[in-house]
Amino acid sequence: MINPRVVTHLGWLAAAGIVGFLGNEAVAVFRIRVGREINSAALIADGYHARTDGLTSLAVVLGAFGVWLGFALADPIVGLLITLAIFGIVWQSARSVLTRMLDGVEPDVIGDIHHAAAHVPAARIVEAKARWVGHRLHADIAIAVEDSLPVCEAKKITAALEHQLFEHMPALAAANVRLANADADRRHEHAHGEHHGH
Repeated sequence: MINPRVVTHLGWLAAAGIVGFLGNEAVAVFRIRVGREINSAALIADGYHARTDGLTSLAVVLGAFGVWLGFALADPIVGLLITLAIFGIVWQSARSVLTRMLDGVEPDVIGDIHHAAAHVPAARIVEAKARWVGHRLHADIAIAVEDSLPVCEAKKITAALEHQLFEHMPALAAANVRLANADADRRHEHAHGEHHGH
């Protein structure tokens, strides 16, 4: 910024930037798609890294265009913007990978569990937990059913919920659906009432 260097061979620079962008974007799309298919946070992060490299190449093209127009500071300004973009992608990727390392799940995972349970009207979720084990998701769900139901009917409800969970959540490897005790159900109803009261 203080003492910018003269940028030469602008045509070759722009051509290399365009090739770099197209190549990296193709790699990014492939890695992100496969990463989502196998539920790999690391591969998705790697895909975003490739996308950052592609955007970096595209930014170099814009910098070369600015220099060609006579604005010598275009190149260093683009360099600073690239740095900011890299920090943003690193933060996003690190947060996602760290969440997996700490057995955390994304908020929409619990939402998917409740969505699946909505297809089984007789099942009322009292507690829902999930964790990633590698690329596979494991869920533990406690449900409440009518006290008057026979045990065989309650088991049919848990089996129906398990079926819906596997239908709605492709990454799910194991689902433990259990019947909650009466105290847990009352705590759930109390908390639900307080939520609506507030």
